[in-house]
Amino acid sequence: MECLRNYLNKKTTQEQKRFASNCGTTIGYLRTAINMGKELGPELSVRIEFESCGEVTRQMLHPNNFLKKWPELANTENKAVNE
Repeated sequence: MECLRNYLNKKTTQEQKRFASNCGTTIGYLRTAINMGKELGPELSVRIEFESCGEVTRQMLHPNNFLKKWPELANTENKAVNE
């Protein structure tokens, strides 16, 4: 989740709010999830990947169980390494 924190920290407060809204959530929820180490749901993770233009991927958000959630993506590059 550090990847999501870093991504959000590069944005202004308004950009963070807009990003979260485009993902179907709030910046408060995202910050709470990051700070508490809460796993994000699959749908939200896909929206984050899409809205971040791939800067924050599902692999990054779910490094330990990515293939269980998205087995069809087994042959994609795993960008979760140290992120």
